[in-house]
Amino acid sequence: MLVDSHCHLNYPEFADLDETARRAHEAGVGLMVTISTSLASFPDVLAIAEARDDIYCTVGVHPHRAEKEPVTVDDLLALIGHPKVIGIGEAGLDYYYQHAPREVQQEQFRVHIQAARESGLPLVVHTRDAEDDTLKVLRDEMQKGAFRGLIHCFSASADFARAALDMGLYISCSGIITFDKADALRAAVAAVPMDRLLVETDAPYLAPVPYRGKKNQPAYTAHTAVKLAEIKGVTVAEIDHATTGNFFALFAKASRSQHLDEVKIACA
Repeated sequence: MLVDSHCHLNYPEFADLDETARRAHEAGVGLMVTISTSLASFPDVLAIAEARDDIYCTVGVHPHRAEKEPVTVDDLLALIGHPKVIGIGEAGLDYYYQHAPREVQQEQFRVHIQAARESGLPLVVHTRDAEDDTLKVLRDEMQKGAFRGLIHCFSASADFARAALDMGLYISCSGIITFDKADALRAAVAAVPMDRLLVETDAPYLAPVPYRGKKNQPAYTAHTAVKLAEIKGVTVAEIDHATTGNFFALFAKASRSQHLDEVKIACA
């Protein structure tokens, strides 16, 4: 079983949730995590997770909305009691579009980190064109107390990957690793230990080759897994086993035994 550890199923592209899930299961993707980007839309995100046993969710505010929708630690902690909420985020820094001032993004990033630290839930980190500041914030916050998390949709440098790994974070690979001009990224991913890797789609964005430019969907996690196996020089089955195991190790609130039993029944 593969896990799509990061998708956005509350977006209009996935209005037919059951059909989306059916295609995912046919591709060997047995579990999905739909990611919160806004507290205003969180009720819809949670409703989707509640609607199906094979979907979990997170709670958090994307850095694009850091100024428009600031949150407190208490705001986030108030929403994590539901059994389907298994992570904090996505949160972090995005200097590409500059939708929010950098200092506001950094402040809100720290709020999410504190919520992750206090709750014990893993932090889903978004970083784009902000490697140095992302590492600075993460290192500063680690000094205040350890927390768990992953770098979602990893597209940064090998040095960034090593620094994140040194802090105990995981690396999640998206369809970007299949892109023709992603040689440097593939080299960085090749050096990541198998016990720190996850896979994701970030659907509906970043569809992997051969679907690049089209709407992404959880089923396409399988294409990323194939490329990751090639990069690591292992079988696809080994990638399935490792990334799914890593998912349950990191997102410990999700029930591993329940979902693996459901997959066995579905495949019988």
